[in-house]
Amino acid sequence: MTQLKLGMVGGGQGAFIGAVHRMAARLDGHWNIVAGAFSSDPDRAHASAAELGVAADRSYADYATMAKAEATHENGIDAVSIVTPNHLHARISKAFLEAGIPVICDKPITATLDEAEDLAATIRESKTPFILTHNYTGYPMIRQARAMIASGELGDLRVVQAEYVQDWLAEDIESEGQKQAAWRTDPAKSGAGGAIGDIGTHAYNLAQFVTGMTPTKLSADLTSFVPGRRLDDNAHIMLRYDTGAKGMLWASQVSVGNENGLRLRVFGDKGGLEWSQMDPNYLYFTTLGGVRQTLTRGGAGANDAAAAVTRIPGGHPEGYLEAFATLYSETAEVIRTKGDPADTLLPGVQAGLDGMRFVDACVRSSEADASWVSLG
Repeated sequence: MTQLKLGMVGGGQGAFIGAVHRMAARLDGHWNIVAGAFSSDPDRAHASAAELGVAADRSYADYATMAKAEATHENGIDAVSIVTPNHLHARISKAFLEAGIPVICDKPITATLDEAEDLAATIRESKTPFILTHNYTGYPMIRQARAMIASGELGDLRVVQAEYVQDWLAEDIESEGQKQAAWRTDPAKSGAGGAIGDIGTHAYNLAQFVTGMTPTKLSADLTSFVPGRRLDDNAHIMLRYDTGAKGMLWASQVSVGNENGLRLRVFGDKGGLEWSQMDPNYLYFTTLGGVRQTLTRGGAGANDAAAAVTRIPGGHPEGYLEAFATLYSETAEVIRTKGDPADTLLPGVQAGLDGMRFVDACVRSSEADASWVSLG
């Protein structure tokens, strides 16, 4: 198997998510990182490239130069990974899509809904693969939950509970120069959503991916608890579905004692499912009147959907990096076969648009005292 060539924009020295993308891309042996514009600071960009073993002539000072050069290079990249703050996603994605280079973009798709809709038009016109890294969809037991619901094992869905809670922004660390906090709490770089854009979109996407349902209306109460913070750091959101099901979503970055608490619970008239990212190898399933069952990745109760993205035997934990790697491996298959991402389970432009419509609706609702608004 010939490795595909990956480029990266952003993710240089001091960045968190860039390193995660690189580890995930390399895990299954499909990708080799050969080019990059790793920082908006040219000196840092080239220093980062040297640390990563990227040849000097494939280290670029800016993304526009990189897109043009790689599109005409005899061994040009097969895809680019975009791991910059949100406000740069649209322009960088467009530069590579217009050069005919597939894009793997960190979420959310853009900083604003208008940008997302404009980028979606570019994606459709270019007919070039675009993947959005809602990486939690890559967990085996999440794939299992999705398949179980689709096959009717829970019956008609009634209640969807999604939450993503952290505590790392419980204090004003952005004013102390913490880089990750600074851009995430800056509306010019993050967009209109704080916690809802950063982690709320993950919870929303996960609920949508597993249930196959998209809410039609929501009521959102967004709060900035930390004095002076310009974006929300806590959100309570109620959801309505056209099936009659009801949902609730809680996203918080100020809930002390929570590290990375992504959790999903779905209940139908025949049964219920529960899953937590903090212990992702287990899925809990209860039928009406039955006992609670523990379904394990690679072991008891695992279905074909889970097995398809399981790497090692049960009892040997798989986690965050493996789930992330699933998206990179499935993207590699799309590129090798010249397939359409829409025919796979990969999140793409529609997931991105849905996420930005969610953020936009949350902001509109909260500004109107948590009134019900449409996600249309």
